[in-house]
Amino acid sequence: MKSVDEIFAIETSESELYKIALTHSSYTKEKDLPHTKCYERLEFLGDAVLKLAVSDVLYKMFPEETEGELSKIRGIIVSDNTLAEIGKKNGLQELIIMSRHDEKQGFRNLNSICACAFEAVLGAYYLDGKFNEIEKYIKDTFTPYIQEVRNHFEKYNAKAILQEYTQEKTKNTPIYTVINETGPAHKKVFEVEVKYNDEVLAVEKGASKKEAEQKCAYSACKKLGII
Repeated sequence: MKSVDEIFAIETSESELYKIALTHSSYTKEKDLPHTKCYERLEFLGDAVLKLAVSDVLYKMFPEETEGELSKIRGIIVSDNTLAEIGKKNGLQELIIMSRHDEKQGFRNLNSICACAFEAVLGAYYLDGKFNEIEKYIKDTFTPYIQEVRNHFEKYNAKAILQEYTQEKTKNTPIYTVINETGPAHKKVFEVEVKYNDEVLAVEKGASKKEAEQKCAYSACKKLGII
């Protein structure tokens, strides 16, 4: 199992900070510890550190883009799915401390929990006086993701594209409905359909409702010929 130092390739000094950054609230409740001993406050701080560093990259990489376009790209980049993908690739989820119940339920592998822990570690590095190092890590790590989103923006922004199209047509908006859920709590698969004017435009599956909806929107956009 890798340490935080090995995962982020940045030396840690204040070990207690990183222990808190990797402690889920279920553990503090199980052990009757103060809420300050779980990662939630550090996650709040790390979220700001992440957005600042990613915003700086976007601002310099796309000098002609509007604030709105930059915000859309940043929203995709700092999503739970992206953060969890990066964290899991390096084994960060294995370091998360949680209650026995949540461990048995397989919650360690939930994207939302891994993403929160990832942000909390960024917050811990900030308080540990390692802002410059963590800023460089964020820029190096997230730049390929930014380029991918920019090059295939329609795929990642399909829900907004579909909504704009339908509203221009009839003022009506697409309706997304979960029609099926399968799998255990920690590894659910959601099947979603999107309807417009009572017509089913697409049905897709995803590891989250949001992912399934985005896939649905993309398929619907292709069906309607707007992508």
